[in-house]
Amino acid sequence: MPDLSDVAPGEDLVAIGADLEPGTLLAAYRNGLFPMPVDPRRRRSKMAWFSPDPRGIIPLDGLHVSRSLHRSMRRFDVTIDTRFGDVVRACADPKRPGRWITTPIIDAYTTLFELGWGHSVAKGWGLTADVGVLIGSPSVTGTLSPSLRAKISATGRDPDAELERELQTVRDTAAKFDVLPVLSLGLSYRW
Repeated sequence: MPDLSDVAPGEDLVAIGADLEPGTLLAAYRNGLFPMPVDPRRRRSKMAWFSPDPRGIIPLDGLHVSRSLHRSMRRFDVTIDTRFGDVVRACADPKRPGRWITTPIIDAYTTLFELGWGHSVAKGWGLTADVGVLIGSPSVTGTLSPSLRAKISATGRDPDAELERELQTVRDTAAKFDVLPVLSLGLSYRW
């Protein structure tokens, strides 16, 4: 994989070539790269490797789920890892403008899924979910609701210490991985 420190600022395309074997894809993600065919309309298009600059990051630490969104979410049915092939093929629909997911990409990600590295989230009634990966070290934070704080205090334990213990467990688990799955949910988008 190319060294991203050698890439000019603002340049997204960093390499051309290589295969789509699981080891190559995982190494690429660990280095902040993802594959996309140079010309998806050609059956044997060369593979390009991109690292967006600037990288789009959606901070979740300030996420606010309003009461109305929380209530409306009860009407949605979300499944995980039950329709991987359907989700990927829908994303690869040739009628979609800008489509870049080709048969080799589908095959490569299906292999990753079968090896336990890929996941799918399917929607019902207008809820969408995109799955990607986080490369690097995540920031893990948490808060306790007043009712949960009271319940923990009622047991004679320190709520802040309990929260920190749980957060540290999550941090320790996350630190074992170079690549972590990321899930984003949205409304009114169709696959």
